[in-house]
Amino acid sequence: MTSDVYAGSADTAEGRVFTVTGQDWDSITQGLDEEADERIVVNMGPQHPSTHGVLRLILELDGETVTEARCGVGYLHTGIEKNMEYRSWTQGVTFCTRMDYLSPFFNEATYVLGVERLLGIEDDVPEKAQVMRVLLMELNRISSHLVAIATGGMEIGALTVMTIGFRERELVLDLFELITGLRMNHAFIRPGGVSQDLPPGALDEIRGFVSLMKRRLPEYADLCNQNPIFKGRLEGVGHLDLAGCLALGLTGPVLRSTGYPWDLRKTQPYCGYETYDFDVQTWDTCDSYGRFRVRLAEMWESLRIVEQAADRLAKLEGAPVMVADKKIAWPSQLAIGSDGMGNSLDHIRHIMGESMEALIHHFKLVTEGFRVPPGQVYVPIESPRGELGAHVVSDGGTRPFRAHFRDPSFTNLQATSVMAEGGMVADVIVAIASIDPVMGGVDR
Repeated sequence: MTSDVYAGSADTAEGRVFTVTGQDWDSITQGLDEEADERIVVNMGPQHPSTHGVLRLILELDGETVTEARCGVGYLHTGIEKNMEYRSWTQGVTFCTRMDYLSPFFNEATYVLGVERLLGIEDDVPEKAQVMRVLLMELNRISSHLVAIATGGMEIGALTVMTIGFRERELVLDLFELITGLRMNHAFIRPGGVSQDLPPGALDEIRGFVSLMKRRLPEYADLCNQNPIFKGRLEGVGHLDLAGCLALGLTGPVLRSTGYPWDLRKTQPYCGYETYDFDVQTWDTCDSYGRFRVRLAEMWESLRIVEQAADRLAKLEGAPVMVADKKIAWPSQLAIGSDGMGNSLDHIRHIMGESMEALIHHFKLVTEGFRVPPGQVYVPIESPRGELGAHVVSDGGTRPFRAHFRDPSFTNLQATSVMAEGGMVADVIVAIASIDPVMGGVDR
């Protein structure tokens, strides 16, 4: 049996262990030159300014060269998947949206698509709801990539990239707040459609954002693409070729940086992506620089899709955004008060005083929820970090029997050791940033 180069093992329980808590590196290594044959094990994280979230890295060092790198996860432990078993199908959306908190709409979409497939209502979802889902997911892809580039820049000292990245992300979050009422954790995509129609003036705001981003995105190219310092820190760092990606099950920009154009929006379309005009972006360097360029190029493609979705929504004024079946469409005909909080008086007057049937449906849907036929499905979609899939199981009840998510951050973190070992300590930070893991998705 041949050994797997991507799954080697070693024992790092022996030797002196150094826990880095922010002090100067010279003070840590002081006196070690006399013990050159002794290896050093350094704990980086789970609270460290250069790691994404609560990620712990266990590094075995020979001088400043990393001889072994391992990930320690589980510090966030949200228990979201188990909690979903104790809530109704619609309430499950409020849990899964909190997993990968940088791309909540994708969490909602993969789960909801699974529920709709079990219900057999995929073809009944209104066109406007599908277009709104695509619009929100592509805006979310832009905001997620902006954070990836901004935090990655911050971790290597490119602070201007960080400030302008978060500047643009704020604009996207303002759009989310306008459309859904919340900046994150939206629970907006529901089984059967979306919870609300677009508010007045939303399309104008979206088009204004697209126009502004087309002017601002070139700033990233000017700052980074040909910047010799930036390229010197990223080129050749975190190298992982196509064979390695396939062996480890890596997807998203990490896979596409090897030149392989795998994108589920093209290969296994959902939500009508096959009707949109866009290109799959790839690079051919298999390194951190290639992953940066892929994400930058994907933001341009997302702007193209957002423009097409906005044009379609302009022609669907007044169209429904939820399935017609009132036994699934929860909450039914919801209207928000003028202060943006709570149900409007007109809505309460309708369900409480005008329609006994509306009151019954509202009561049963909110307290009990709808039943989903027994079965199980797996629905994958292309999130900003790669393949995000929901395995949803129903026993015929009003809540999931099991909901399990294949989160790309969890799978992609397997590449840490391959990317980091043999490189310098400083390059570990770059390699992790190029993977762009979100620990909310890892420790769900």
